[in-house]
Amino acid sequence: MAFKELLNVPPITAALLIARGFDTEEKAYKFLNPQMSDLHEPTLLKGLNEAVERILKAVDDGEKVLIWGDYDVDGTTGTTLLRKTLKILGAKETSYYIPNRFTEGYGINIPALEKARADGFTLAISVDCGIRSFEPVEWANANGLDFIITDHHISDPVRGNPPAYAVVNPNQPGCEYPDKNLAGVGVAFKLAHALLRARGKEDELADFLKITAIGTIADIMQLTGENRAIVTLGLRDLPKTKNLGLRALMEVADCRSEMTSMHIGFRIAPRINAAGRMDVAKQVVELLEAEDFMEARQLAETLDTRNRERQEMQRRITEMAFLETENITQQNFVVVAGEGWHRGVIGLAASKIAERLYRPTIVLSLEDGYGHGSARSIANYHLLNALETCPELFEQFGGHAAAAGMKIKVENIDKLREILCDHAREFIIGDDLIPEIKIDAVIRPETLDLKLVEELSKFEPFGAGNPKPVFLTKDLYLTGDPFVMKEKHLKMYLSDDGGRRFEAVWWDGADKLKGRTLKPKSRIEIAYTAEANSWQGNTRLQLVIEDIREG
Repeated sequence: MAFKELLNVPPITAALLIARGFDTEEKAYKFLNPQMSDLHEPTLLKGLNEAVERILKAVDDGEKVLIWGDYDVDGTTGTTLLRKTLKILGAKETSYYIPNRFTEGYGINIPALEKARADGFTLAISVDCGIRSFEPVEWANANGLDFIITDHHISDPVRGNPPAYAVVNPNQPGCEYPDKNLAGVGVAFKLAHALLRARGKEDELADFLKITAIGTIADIMQLTGENRAIVTLGLRDLPKTKNLGLRALMEVADCRSEMTSMHIGFRIAPRINAAGRMDVAKQVVELLEAEDFMEARQLAETLDTRNRERQEMQRRITEMAFLETENITQQNFVVVAGEGWHRGVIGLAASKIAERLYRPTIVLSLEDGYGHGSARSIANYHLLNALETCPELFEQFGGHAAAAGMKIKVENIDKLREILCDHAREFIIGDDLIPEIKIDAVIRPETLDLKLVEELSKFEPFGAGNPKPVFLTKDLYLTGDPFVMKEKHLKMYLSDDGGRRFEAVWWDGADKLKGRTLKPKSRIEIAYTAEANSWQGNTRLQLVIEDIREG
């Protein structure tokens, strides 16, 4: 029996499932129908039992517990999740601390711990950070403050883990947890699961899936395996959430009905992330814990305003960073720096440069003799491995294959550029510097309709590890000149030999054309994703172009 008949799905669905490795009935069913049963047993995480025992003791003894979160979406959502867990468990007093991105930087720091200890806190739990915070954890040990690290970043390859009371991290040495792709909030979720179960409150767990899904998507984690189940279940009834902060934020972001990973990634997450980038990360926790809708709405509007400020700042810094790259485009690794560039957006600038030049990129903001940097990589190049070839140059650094952060003395930047260019020259070869678009299937124009989009929705949620299917269609024609939107996007109408007409949009297409011109009536083929575009009650097919080739 053919695979499509076995599953009772259209040929395109069967073909996509096979291409993505779900080539048996069991694998395909599990992929298309994520369930709570797909979540792994929390205690498979090394260190989790010790963490649960210590936290429950703190709850029972009335200890003051501090949650230390990172300032991004992953950290702030995880902070809120653990705070609510402790409240359900009956903790008498908890607080949270989110460091200032600009004055304190990433991770744990001793001055804030000193204040917490002076205020009577005896237990601290990190979220999405701490795995390389050796000195602060050592200070905590020496001063009567037990520290539990929950993180998902990679441990120091030489020093291992900090000497915390417990370390819960699927990526730490010796942890046999079956899925290494959990976000920081995902690790916090597993801890919450074990804590609630220990006190007979496991039925509260499902409510935490929504916030865990948001943090997982925002941190661009692989939406496969356990994360696929977390995100699918979390998004399922998100529009009906009882959390006043989420409701207010969805209103501000114009997300009022269906919620997909794209809504989170492009509307919700940027507004939450903007808080940390523009130094109001604490307001994210305040928003998600709000008990009055008017208060929640005001906080959501504040985040929306900060996001607009972030967008303008990002545009200006990215333009300046690109100017710095004009003389180094022949290098395999781009390292650019500027005095006083806003540290909240340099990571976004690095992403833009890496995407356009298709080179691993570091963007540094120079302040008081130091460079504070963010790095982004390209496919097939492990960024953290590259940085670990010259640890002596950094004051601090950390990250993973695709992204990293660092602090470096200004006088070491030229040496860093030299070493990284040599490393990239050795490990990036040939076509690795040419961006590649993976085509999932060739589609004939006559099969393009909204039924295709409906069928593709079975593959949601889309994101890292499970991208939207990209199709190729040939023998199309431009019916007129492309229309330029906001000086950078292109909108165009296409037709085929049978007179069928299609609407298409190419985000940032004016730049991506790179000197090419598209002439009306010219024959083209396009790589694209298909989506439904709704406007004023009408829904129509829209092709979102990835690239165009004439001829």
